[in-house]
Amino acid sequence: MTAIASTPPRRALFVLVILTGSFLLFLVQPLVARFALPLLGGAPNVWNSAMLVFQALLLGGYAYAHALSRMPVRRQAVWHLGLMALAGLTLPIALADLPPPAPGWEVLWVPALFAVTIGPVFLLVSAQASLMQRWFAASRAAGDPYALYAASNLGSFAGLLTYPLWLEPRFSLGLQSWIWTAGYGFLFVLVALAAASRWREGTQAPVDTAVGADDVPFAEPVSPCRIAMWVVLAAVPSGLMLSTTTLLTTDIMAMPLLWVIPLGLYLLSFSVAFSQGGDWAAILSRYAPLMLLLVGSLAMGSGGQSNPAVALAMVALLFILAVALHNRLYLLRPDPSRLTFFYLVVAAGGALGGVFTALVAPVLFDWVFEHAILLLMAAWLVGDRQILPMAEGFWDGLPRRRIMAGLVVAAVLIAWGIASLDPLTQADFVLMLVFVMAALGVIALGVRWSFAAIFAALMIGNGGWATIGKSLDGARTRSYFGIYEVTLAKDGALRQLTHGTTLHGQQWTDPARAHEPTSYYGHSSGIGLALDHADALLGPEANIGVVGLGTGTLACYRRPGQDWTFFEIDPTVLAYSRDGTFTFLRDCAPNAEIVIGDARLKLTEQARGRFDLLAIDAFSSDSIPMHLMTQEAFATYGEALADDGVLLVHVSNRYIDLSPMIAALARADGWHGRVRRDLTGLGKAITPSIWIALARNEAVLNALEQESQTEWEALPPPARRAWTDDNASILPLIRW
Repeated sequence: MTAIASTPPRRALFVLVILTGSFLLFLVQPLVARFALPLLGGAPNVWNSAMLVFQALLLGGYAYAHALSRMPVRRQAVWHLGLMALAGLTLPIALADLPPPAPGWEVLWVPALFAVTIGPVFLLVSAQASLMQRWFAASRAAGDPYALYAASNLGSFAGLLTYPLWLEPRFSLGLQSWIWTAGYGFLFVLVALAAASRWREGTQAPVDTAVGADDVPFAEPVSPCRIAMWVVLAAVPSGLMLSTTTLLTTDIMAMPLLWVIPLGLYLLSFSVAFSQGGDWAAILSRYAPLMLLLVGSLAMGSGGQSNPAVALAMVALLFILAVALHNRLYLLRPDPSRLTFFYLVVAAGGALGGVFTALVAPVLFDWVFEHAILLLMAAWLVGDRQILPMAEGFWDGLPRRRIMAGLVVAAVLIAWGIASLDPLTQADFVLMLVFVMAALGVIALGVRWSFAAIFAALMIGNGGWATIGKSLDGARTRSYFGIYEVTLAKDGALRQLTHGTTLHGQQWTDPARAHEPTSYYGHSSGIGLALDHADALLGPEANIGVVGLGTGTLACYRRPGQDWTFFEIDPTVLAYSRDGTFTFLRDCAPNAEIVIGDARLKLTEQARGRFDLLAIDAFSSDSIPMHLMTQEAFATYGEALADDGVLLVHVSNRYIDLSPMIAALARADGWHGRVRRDLTGLGKAITPSIWIALARNEAVLNALEQESQTEWEALPPPARRAWTDDNASILPLIRW
């Protein structure tokens, strides 16, 4: 029988260590992502890739803590402090020097970049929560160590919010890195103090058994089924966190920084679920099935649900389901002797959910179907909870009740499937919803399969049928950089390309009008005016560069003698022009050079002063490729432009007012500027647009204004600080 440490641990010290470690852990995630921004841009999948790496490193950290826990506490402390000191030699944080990825290999290159940059330090810091709980539990007077996990996730939540709200807006990247390094040093001191507090009893072997009420050691067996349930209960919320992020940024509201909210609430759910009182967790768990029916049924409705109410409801659903599933995980926790193994399995489940969402789903699906699949799994996991206590004894009756329930579920599925074949009126939908909810309230709740079947029927009936149909028709394509959809509008008169909820171009299907510029690129737009008068402004043999191909609409502004180059990061977008889906490029500029890759990197490979006009039109849905909007980026544009060249920047956006930032960049780099807000031609396939024209030589802008005979505005008051690669924050520019 092994001896058990008896000195009561200092709970406050261990809480502080865990809080600090978790705070640093989630402070460094956006910090490293910010370091990588000039190379990666703003595609939602970049963050999903980063999260996948962090989850894998977290799994490694928990495996390390579990392996270390087999030693006596004193030896654990020596090893851990020694490795922390060695990892500290890699600080301050600096981005690893990896060659840029080949097109199509971003899905592997991005994780490799993050792993090499922060791997050793992140792995050791991620071990803090489980390792400190293990040290804390070495005393039988310690109490339940699992409650400390709530402190861990509160620290994570605080770190996640601190970065965009405080650290990023105020400090340069270099200073941010040194601040984090100082925090790492503080954590090292705290770990040393925690080790000193357990040092006296640290020569004993670790506790391998729990202690019963009579202080008699016993070992609690953990069955394979229980371990499998731990994995599933951890994997589903983890996957939902990433799929909710993808769904929101792709198909509901492509608002920058939106990824912070799902991740923050996911972390907060652990604090609620692992709290000792558990009242809130019990309440949310009971009503999770109802929330899943009311909100989750909207999850398969695609095609522009740009609705803040839907976005908020989806985020709230994530939080409630995460609390319910994590609370069930907490209720299935083992005794403290298997604490590190428990957290290792939980981390493995979280990583599994991340792999499915970030790596497998983008390859298998052309839409965010992983979100619906994960919600269906959640329905099965929470479907045995009764909303109405009076119905809890229903299933204790005769088998015929189960048969009756099966018939009702089948009837609902058939009725809903038939109704889905034709568009439902609002009244039809309300009646069907009432019928389904009545069936659920009386019969279905409390039986997993029936609840999951009803939920699947609701998702398919509420937009899912149309979403699946678009996939079967081949209307969508998914790449690492987003989900694209080709649709017909105005009774087939226009073929449109959308990225999530954002229009990226459209073309008339009538051959007689096929070359007319549309959407943001009409003749009265800023770019249209500049290109229409390019011969007069820039000469008859101007070199034109365009960053962002889209449907290739701008190609039809090409004039004989001009040389055109398009820069496009996503080969999938280029495929739409090459396969004839959109014919602007093929018909109007067949000899244009197409450069695949990040435009900022590729422009540095161009000859100095090559372009007479350069257009920047690179948006990932409505999110901002911030690395294309910094002083360093504008210096690159200046190098690529001729002395009398013109830079056109597209800043139309639903959520961000970029004009003050462009004004600040112009002031910092000596550019002169004009703004063109185009509201003309609406209803004729022309959409409102804002373009900013910049030039080193103000006479060029004056000539543009005179030649176009159109009103241009002066630049607005500049933002307080121009973005740089080292310091940038999007918060001051958001249209709250």
